Amino acid sequence: MSDMLQLTITTPTAVLVSEANAYAVRAEDESGSFGVLPGHTDLLTVLPASVIRWHSSNGATHYCALRGGLMTVENGRHVAIACRQGTIGDDLAKLEAEVEAMRAAETDAECQMRVEQMRLHARAVRELMRYLRPGRMGANDASMPMGAAP
Repeated sequence: MSDMLQLTITTPTAVLVSEANAYAVRAEDESGSFGVLPGHTDLLTVLPASVIRWHSSNGATHYCALRGGLMTVENGRHVAIACRQGTIGDDLAKLEAEVEAMRAAETDAECQMRVEQMRLHARAVRELMRYLRPGRMGANDASMPMGAAP
């Protein structure tokens, strides 16, 4: 077994990182932060917006801010990350701020989606209430098929 990792980070349009001599990778999934060293068991996990860290053979630490993605570890040596968007950089504080902005944008989008879902639900209930209101001819007629006009 090799004592180095092959790290690849890609987006749909580019290869951001192709590091053949990484000796440690640090990532984060929904369960928390974890490390990958040579010999790691096979793994498949979903990554939220986060910063990936890795150490190269020369001892340097590198960072990549991701907008979420998928990480695989194969054969204890190959670490591959496919993400929607990524930014390579050396300024950890700047990259962490970028990740916080991504998370805030995702939270806002989720809130807007829930509001729209509730609005559509309320509209559907109002339409049902209008259709089933007392006094509407045929509204309570059990012999009439659903959706048929009276």
